[in-house]
Amino acid sequence: MALVAEIIGVGTELLLGNTVNTNARDISEGLSALGINVYFHTVVGDNPSRLRLAVEIAKRRADIIITTGGLGPTYDDLTKQTLAECFGKKLVFNEEEAECIRSYFEKSLHTTKFTENNMQQAMLPEGCTIFHNEWGTAPGCAFRGDGKHVIMLPGPPRECNAMFNNCAVPYLKALSETEILSHSIRIFGMGESAVEDRLRDLMTELKNPTLAPYAKEGEVMLRVTAMADTAEQCEALMAPVIEKVREALGDIIYAIDEDSLESVVLRILREKNLTVAAAESCTGGLLQKRLTDIPGASKCFKGGAVTYSDNAKTLMADVPAELLEKEGAVSAAAAKALAEGIRLRLGTEFGLGITGVAGPDRDERGNEVGTVFVALSAIDGAYCRSLHLGADRGRIRTSAVNNALDMLRRYLTGLKI
Repeated sequence: MALVAEIIGVGTELLLGNTVNTNARDISEGLSALGINVYFHTVVGDNPSRLRLAVEIAKRRADIIITTGGLGPTYDDLTKQTLAECFGKKLVFNEEEAECIRSYFEKSLHTTKFTENNMQQAMLPEGCTIFHNEWGTAPGCAFRGDGKHVIMLPGPPRECNAMFNNCAVPYLKALSETEILSHSIRIFGMGESAVEDRLRDLMTELKNPTLAPYAKEGEVMLRVTAMADTAEQCEALMAPVIEKVREALGDIIYAIDEDSLESVVLRILREKNLTVAAAESCTGGLLQKRLTDIPGASKCFKGGAVTYSDNAKTLMADVPAELLEKEGAVSAAAAKALAEGIRLRLGTEFGLGITGVAGPDRDERGNEVGTVFVALSAIDGAYCRSLHLGADRGRIRTSAVNNALDMLRRYLTGLKI
């Protein structure tokens, strides 16, 4: 029987909306990969009595309670104290963690001066499993009490994610004698409802392994999860399911167990020793950002331009002014010219061009918000997609970039663009 977890985010800033609770999202994805169900997310302010109430409720409906936040040195960081009280645990000073905190200040912050309240971070529940924090000062921990497993993680997402993956995941895996493995199938070119409709019968009939859809920004992910005595048995259970998904969805599957379209594109470019450049208008450099977010992108991505005005399109990507006058900046011709111009300028094998109307109003030629043209220029010619992406500015930009990356992926793998 699968374990059930509840995630409690601690911090008044989460309730006020000043900080988005991305920790709960990321931990939920990680728990799903372990075959652990998450039925509830709870957010509580920096208030001990309300946190105690949330923990008591979680005790009644979850096997695993995971808290994020409230482990710092300030007066309102009271998660450890409150959780220790709820489970009858005594807090004890851990000299080894105290020394790690001192070392962090000296080596990472280049100072030996810190206030004594930093040392309260070294107070930990007696007998707990300590999660050493190599990414900050507040250690996390795990313990068992009242028949429940309790895991406490720091609030900053960088620390929380790293500690969950490096410390909490091994702890959780050790709770079960069975192996739990999963594979993520990444899809672009079909919405979540259409994917679910095509695979509904398969999803319904499966018990082990399971197949579940997740809507990502601008794409869809399917996760296949299996439980068995060994990793090899898990793989054997998942293999026929993955094959059935491949048969049902075909080439809109762009990867299995890779993070993103951009990572796939860059990997293929590296393998083929090819390069790309980009010229963007309505996406304002988002395509270039996503590519350069990936370490090692410089081997394949040679540069680009944000050509937000007609003049910039001509100056930086050699788009003829007469073409813009005749066809307009939001047109297939302009997108192709952007892609070809930046490719020739930077001497790459491929160029990507994006132009469109991201809103809030129609452009001067009457093109509706969400009208976007995405083009790929290669040595053998240019290709273009005409898109109508709705009225949400963020969605328009994300979808336009996804389409540009998908066009290049399909070209590189010999698929119809």
